[in-house]
Amino acid sequence: MSRLQACFARLLAEDRKALIPYIMTGDPHPDVTVPLMHAMVKAGANIIELGAPFSDPMADGPVIQAAAERALEFKVSLGDVFNAVTAFRRLDDVTPVIMMGYLNLIEVAGYESFARRASEAGIDGIITVDMPPEEAEDYISALEGGGLDPVFLIAPTSTNERIAKIGAVASGFVYYVSLKGVTGAANLDVDSVRQKVGAIRERIDLPIGVGFGISDAQTAARVSACSDAVVVGSAIVKRMAAHQQHNPEQTERVIKDVSELLGSMREAMDANPVEEITRTA
Repeated sequence: MSRLQACFARLLAEDRKALIPYIMTGDPHPDVTVPLMHAMVKAGANIIELGAPFSDPMADGPVIQAAAERALEFKVSLGDVFNAVTAFRRLDDVTPVIMMGYLNLIEVAGYESFARRASEAGIDGIITVDMPPEEAEDYISALEGGGLDPVFLIAPTSTNERIAKIGAVASGFVYYVSLKGVTGAANLDVDSVRQKVGAIRERIDLPIGVGFGISDAQTAARVSACSDAVVVGSAIVKRMAAHQQHNPEQTERVIKDVSELLGSMREAMDANPVEEITRTA
């Protein structure tokens, strides 16, 4: 059983939902990434989504774009993402880590080489934002050969036919992008999310994570009631952006701020009633 499968099975048995925080590798400084990963787990995170810096992050809004630019100023590369996970695994061999990135980085590395290096580092799944399932046969084959789960995105505009097509190739979980637009957008309609998640669940037998537009504990709790996982990114990265000076005091503040946000979300999610339709075997 993979780390992702074990994580979702454990949470299901506990009648809880996964909290998945996103951070950009190397932001606000490369030395902060690994300690922050451990702190997020301590604060209640179940799975970590680790961004790979890219110069043209088309699915990301200005907050995460700025985080990528800050990381690139430190020349953070794909190799640094692997190194961060390797370091994280020295103390934590349980918490799943998924890498979120763009196809250019993987194409340059080569599918098989990328999958091998990611697996050796201890990464469990890959979100490649701009890889459509119609063109993913070789990509999926390489990931599966490395024991990695290809995690695909589903949009509010995805048809039932496309949802089924994604379900046929995805593993680990699927990521429902709850808003039309980029990361960091606002005005999340939880009722619409609930309806779409129900439609996805009729066609895909995998856990369903929901992200984009989740910025506070109340929203996280409401979304967790109708999904299997809550993904929070821009709200975390905004807090990290306020601490750009690299010194021990600033590192402690970053960890404190992010931990407080995740702790409040964890508490609210655990206290919120779970809707029966959301349970995934």
